[in-house]
Amino acid sequence: MKRPILFLAGLLLANFHLSSAGAQPRFPERSVTIVVPFAAGGPTDVVARQLAEAMGRDLGVAVVAENVTGAGGTLGAQRVVQARPDGYTLLLGNIGVATAPSLYRRPPYDALTQLDTVGLITPVPMVLLGRPDLPAKDLPELLAWLRRPNAEVNIAHAGLGSASQLCATLLRSILQTPMTPIAFRGTAPVMTEMMAGRIDLTCDQTTNAMPYIQDNRVKAFATTTAQRLAALPHLPTTAEGGLPQLQVTIWHGFYVPHGTPAPVTERLAQSLRAALADPAVVSRFAQLATTPEPPERATPAAHRAFLEAEIARWRPILTAAGEYAD
Repeated sequence: MKRPILFLAGLLLANFHLSSAGAQPRFPERSVTIVVPFAAGGPTDVVARQLAEAMGRDLGVAVVAENVTGAGGTLGAQRVVQARPDGYTLLLGNIGVATAPSLYRRPPYDALTQLDTVGLITPVPMVLLGRPDLPAKDLPELLAWLRRPNAEVNIAHAGLGSASQLCATLLRSILQTPMTPIAFRGTAPVMTEMMAGRIDLTCDQTTNAMPYIQDNRVKAFATTTAQRLAALPHLPTTAEGGLPQLQVTIWHGFYVPHGTPAPVTERLAQSLRAALADPAVVSRFAQLATTPEPPERATPAAHRAFLEAEIARWRPILTAAGEYAD
């Protein structure tokens, strides 16, 4: 009787060791932090806080947004690059992740080797805006106003590397007319100065600009999208107004430090897809004139391919502009 008992005990002990060795810790076991590399209340921050609430419900833990601002979003990105690769620290980056390699002669981080993609979130349209008392009433008149002999025009943005700076740089490169760029720390002071009539033009994301447009506190000339926006059906596109080259969509995506275990990254991607399908998120995004990315784009592979393409797209535009953040 002893031999069968000893054999059975040994088998159970072996199975215990095997199961323990192969066991993976549950993820997540504590709160998850979304690093937002821009100011609280700004366009990217609005997106982050909508997702944090929905992902927290799906993951069963608190998901909190933390603003780590500075250097056009690179300080927040560096914070995530240096974080432990365990899935508890995410970066919500926008198009600036793809443009940093061209805006810095010595890039502070390499997105393709130091960050892993999780999934794309939403493509936010931009709107070309002017001060409320600007003489032009539509985009063709604005273009004529910009091309006046000896015209003195300024165009504001929220700092090098910001979405508004990319749009402003592209506009200046297309028109080849003198415009003085003015940098601010964030979008809020840009809008304050524009409403006061001290700033002529800016580009802004709809996630931030909608209340100002709806209240007629600024003048909207066109969206930088291929199609008109459902939230602004009467506002023409730049192509309709005679400026088809000015098309900019500010896409957003989640990143984790390179080396994060693939099952953890996939669990975060799964939670992202659940959040993007959440009716509250869909409704809020619609109010901001944007839509969630479809499930097939909210994946690590699709996000990686898109990031590589965007880096290649913006490199010649920014190199020709010759404006660097360092």
